[in-house]
Amino acid sequence: MPKLVRLYIVSIAIGFALSAGFTAMLIALDVASLRHLVMATSGGWIALGVLFFFHGVLFAGVQFAIRIMLMARSERPTGGLRQRFRAQPAPVFAARPVRKR
Repeated sequence: MPKLVRLYIVSIAIGFALSAGFTAMLIALDVASLRHLVMATSGGWIALGVLFFFHGVLFAGVQFAIRIMLMARSERPTGGLRQRFRAQPAPVFAARPVRKR
């Protein structure tokens, strides 16, 4: 299996694990009365599943993006020709007093 695919699968697993913990904390702490809404309605488990799934997608994407960006940091930085910049003075236009006729 290619390294990038393996990295993506691991990131998805970590993201959905974080999502499970986050959703459990939302329900346990009864944030915005979510626990009451999930337990009191007949379709509450659907809302809980959707909440878990969408948080999983979000956290997996963030996890993968962080891992990819950290990979670029490990390589030697390159860029430019390192040419010296010689600043030339820019022309300055001074305001001339207006003469009244």
